[in-house]
Amino acid sequence: MTFCRDIAEWFDRKWPEALACEWDNVGLLAGRGSREVHKVYVALDATSQVVEAAREWGAQMLITHHPLIFGARKRVTDADGTGRRLLDLIQSDISCYAGHTSFDIARGGMADLAAARLRTAFPGLLELGPLEVTGQQDGVEVGIGKVLEFPEPVSLDRLAEAVKEQFQIPAVSLYGPKEPVQIRRAAISPGSGKGMGGAALAAGAQVLITGDMGHHDGLDLADEGMALIDAGHYGLEHIFVDAVAEELERAGFGLTVERAPLSYPSRIL
Repeated sequence: MTFCRDIAEWFDRKWPEALACEWDNVGLLAGRGSREVHKVYVALDATSQVVEAAREWGAQMLITHHPLIFGARKRVTDADGTGRRLLDLIQSDISCYAGHTSFDIARGGMADLAAARLRTAFPGLLELGPLEVTGQQDGVEVGIGKVLEFPEPVSLDRLAEAVKEQFQIPAVSLYGPKEPVQIRRAAISPGSGKGMGGAALAAGAQVLITGDMGHHDGLDLADEGMALIDAGHYGLEHIFVDAVAEELERAGFGLTVERAPLSYPSRIL
């Protein structure tokens, strides 16, 4: 028999909540630790569509990357989207767990998974360490993103195509020089890379691969001699779903695990 608290403790052992950024909100956010669990639904976000899918499928637990609750709330009502989703989860007796920056930072989490995806396209790709060190896990430095070095120079366009292929992204935004550029060192920061440009420059990266960047971000980095591949927030982080689902299936709980389908929240027309 498996309970919600057993799965929460398992997640915490693999991707410790203590590693999460101070501003974040990770862990069991709604529901009962004593809830018996047979079916777990895994998604990137607890959208209304995801909550409905989990309920219809008969899940007792929902695991997401992004927290449904970020800041303090003085009331939970049906007057806003977050309140409605919380009410739906609680009324359906579905416990909700979020592993956000804890998963981003921990060994075997988002940064390692993203690097592994690129290594599929570029065998011999070296990891030089976290892009931004935030702490230690088992005596090893961990943090946000990765600094990567290619065994042989790769063109910027080829790298952008590889990002699309390996992360199953329909399109990326590419900022940088129009003439051919050969990349030896790259930085990748899945999710939002705002504020990571300085760390990438300090690491000697020639390109930053991330999401949530804008027009001026791209121009500013180009002025510093760095290219930008904006693959979108969802584009680089949806790998959370398969990774967590696969680990849960191997964990020996005897659970049935369902993955939210790959579905980009925006469309390019």
